[in-house]
Amino acid sequence: MSNGDVGGERNSVVPDQPGVRLTLRAGLAGGLTGAALIWVYEALVWVGVQHLMPLAGIPRNATGLVFGKAVQDELGIWAHLLGTAIHFVFALSWGVLFAAIWPYFRRRGYEATFIALFYAMFAWIVMHTLIMIASANHPNYFDPNVVIGGFMSHFVFTVPLALVVKRMLAPHQGAQS
Repeated sequence: MSNGDVGGERNSVVPDQPGVRLTLRAGLAGGLTGAALIWVYEALVWVGVQHLMPLAGIPRNATGLVFGKAVQDELGIWAHLLGTAIHFVFALSWGVLFAAIWPYFRRRGYEATFIALFYAMFAWIVMHTLIMIASANHPNYFDPNVVIGGFMSHFVFTVPLALVVKRMLAPHQGAQS
């Protein structure tokens, strides 16, 4: 009898499928971790090494990407708060999505960090396609430096996200929660 079969009938309960509450908690924790670490990366690389923006420009960056530079400048200090909200809402959403899809890949024997590499590229492409639709104020997405830099920053986001989700959704962890 295969796993999940009871008396010849298929049991609809998957033994290692986490519940919605645990999936949300893992996704939010992973998204929060990734959101914080991508800002650390941006501070070290974009600000410290490449001098692309001042440190204070990081939180307001999302406002400019979504609404344009004019709105970003017009909002003043509020651009920092709006940019921070945009950054964390999207990071938490990507975290929950990863937590929702992770059990599928875990059951097939994939490593979380491997999936995170592809997830980073997917997330960057989706987000920056939406940015191109929402605003004309964006970097040149055909510039290899922009693409490589974007992928690198998203690797810093998704790898820790994936490791947090993997740990929190481990089958033995789910039984304890």
